[in-house]
Amino acid sequence: MDHQISQSFVSQSQFYVSFLQDSLKSKDPFPIKLIHGRIIKSGIHLSVFLMNNLINGYAKTGFLSYARKVFDVMPVRDTSSWNTLLSGYSKGGLINEAHLIFKEMPYRDSVSWTTMIAGYNFVGRFQVAIQMFLEMVSASDVLPTQYTFTSVFASCAEIRALNEGRRVHSFVVKFGLSSYVSVANSMLNMYAKSGDSNAAQMVFDGIVVKNTSSWNALISLYMQTGQVDLALAQFEQMNEHDIVSWNSMVTGYNQRGFDVLALNMFSKMLKESSLEPDRYTLASALSACANLGELNVGKQIHAYLVRTEFNTSGAVGNSLICMYSRSGGVDIARRILEKNRESNLNVIAFTALLDGYIKLGDINPARKIFDSLKDRDVVVWTAMIVGYVQNGFNDDAMELFRLMVKEGPDPNNYTLAAMLSVCSSVASLNHGKQIHSAAIKAGEALSVSVSNALITMYAKAGNISCARRVFDLIHLNRDTVSWTSMILALAQHGLGAEALQLFENMLALGMKPDHITYVGVLTACTHVGLIAQGRSYYKMMKEIHGIEPTSSHCACMIDLFGRAGLLEEAQDFIENMPTEPDVIAWGSLLASCRVHKKMELAKVAADRLLSIDPENSGAYSALANVYSACGKWAEAAKIRKSMKDKQVKKEQGFSWIQIKNVVHVFGVEDGLHPQRDAIYKTMEKIWKDIKKLGFIPDTESVLHDLDYEVKEQILRHHSEKLAIAFGLINTPENTTLRIMKNLRVCNDCHSAIKFISKLVGREIILRDATRFHHFKGGFCSCRDY
Repeated sequence: MDHQISQSFVSQSQFYVSFLQDSLKSKDPFPIKLIHGRIIKSGIHLSVFLMNNLINGYAKTGFLSYARKVFDVMPVRDTSSWNTLLSGYSKGGLINEAHLIFKEMPYRDSVSWTTMIAGYNFVGRFQVAIQMFLEMVSASDVLPTQYTFTSVFASCAEIRALNEGRRVHSFVVKFGLSSYVSVANSMLNMYAKSGDSNAAQMVFDGIVVKNTSSWNALISLYMQTGQVDLALAQFEQMNEHDIVSWNSMVTGYNQRGFDVLALNMFSKMLKESSLEPDRYTLASALSACANLGELNVGKQIHAYLVRTEFNTSGAVGNSLICMYSRSGGVDIARRILEKNRESNLNVIAFTALLDGYIKLGDINPARKIFDSLKDRDVVVWTAMIVGYVQNGFNDDAMELFRLMVKEGPDPNNYTLAAMLSVCSSVASLNHGKQIHSAAIKAGEALSVSVSNALITMYAKAGNISCARRVFDLIHLNRDTVSWTSMILALAQHGLGAEALQLFENMLALGMKPDHITYVGVLTACTHVGLIAQGRSYYKMMKEIHGIEPTSSHCACMIDLFGRAGLLEEAQDFIENMPTEPDVIAWGSLLASCRVHKKMELAKVAADRLLSIDPENSGAYSALANVYSACGKWAEAAKIRKSMKDKQVKKEQGFSWIQIKNVVHVFGVEDGLHPQRDAIYKTMEKIWKDIKKLGFIPDTESVLHDLDYEVKEQILRHHSEKLAIAFGLINTPENTTLRIMKNLRVCNDCHSAIKFISKLVGREIILRDATRFHHFKGGFCSCRDY
């Protein structure tokens, strides 16, 4: 019965696919809408292949919004789903929207990259198309196809980019695609338009004589070196294929990451060959299904195994468990595992099953599986630890790591990097130092992944000097992430000049920055007010490195202009952003309006922000604060009343400090802490003492119409001040205090902490929502900017 239903499902899908393809010839969307309705009524909308054709139909008839809606509601998507939608936006000239889809794709194959390159060609952005190609071959494991090369050669030809064209030619030779007529013709056209007649003649002479032939060994060799197109060409020229030939192709595609092609080749073998697949064929096909999340295809292969009574011990059984675990069928995988517990199942299968439950956020079954394993290697321990980290169970991750150090194998670089990310998220310097010691003991302290994680951990915990020492120790092995992590760290600690000098050193060594590197660079400019440099680097990012600005880059520029009081320039920048301004963009402008008391512009920014996010409490609060700062108390009260009427909750400000591995959290006017009386008494004494040193409370920071004395009392009990008082009571003299805060520090607290650092002779490090402030001897590292 199930087989009949399946056959009916397939035949109905094929029937509607034929109708959709026929409808495309008329380019009339109306029949496609009718077919869409029939598909939903028939209940066959779960067919990925059918829905891909429906997306294609809407896209090619100009109804991209319908295509996107179909895509958004698909319960299962394959790479073809993403590529079809990507192609629709790209061919429709909506390249910015296409770029956003491209960034979201879970897996990008050659079609994805080629579509983007062709899309940039279509809108006349030829230099970006070339840069996209160079990024594809340098930063991706996806190999270009003949269509990729024809597109990029067309770009080179349009702008006479001879040097880039020669580089592309070298990749043609490297990947063995010179024999493709379309590639050769595109190359010839590029050289001809660029004025290099000798090279054009050479390509022309080579077209007719280029030919390849090979044996199974050669196919295997091509696959191993990544030249899959050459392997396929050789395979197709063979008169007779044996099981080794088919396995070389299926296994080769799978091992090189071309999983769609691996499944296509497997299907072709079943249809065109009388040979029966063996354990290598089946294991590779199941591995491809696992990588793609193709549960339906995997089930079909499983059905074949049951039907033919194929022995599923060893590699095939492991691949079957991996496929179900990674494709959402973890319960089936668990049953297979329990049924075959005595057979030769390896740690990869157990780890895949573990990972399957972890991805579902179902930690308890994952831990039970972990505890049931007798021989747990470092991969299993790491998988369980990472599962805890990814699901936010930091304490459990830390506890399991301690158990691993005590009873298990030595942690590897992945384990240590995961644990350091825990320390970074909670800014725990003590725990971070313990992990650093474990890394040294395990001989992993100088590995790039661990070192990069150490840089971030020390930076987020406020110890920039240790972060720099770690960076300096890996001078021979630094990658882009290393440089970027250090640049971001310096920027967040207000060391703008040092961050920019490090960036220039990075460029001088030929290292390629990425979009995150430029976030760090622009942040550095923002935190020290380097307007001209910020403009220059923003331009360099686009024109030299071909990096399209993201919302993060734009937010940095808006903040840069806003802090400097260039609010009109900030507004113009928002209006001309390459992407649609988001909450962060308008929120940044709104914050600047409060600082500079620009009431009318604040109204505009708040309106635009609330049109995007009607329940954004920050917009209401910021606008009310602007009115308050300008003395418009009645208007401020109206905004706060409106906020209350709409039940929009304001984000509360909190500060916290960690002492002896215990985190103590404080709110404004906090009365819940057990040491409340001592904290308030200490803060009152500090307040009197710093006023004697010349501190003047900034009562304008209290944005309510209250008496001066009441305002001063509120200021005295701000959360960061209470945390500092608690720290002074409970730590030895000369100890550095490290305070964390979820919002930006207010002007009064910033001024007060400078005086406190001088009064008590201690360094106080405060991390607020945007940066670190190092207070020492009455000064702050931000230089009051």
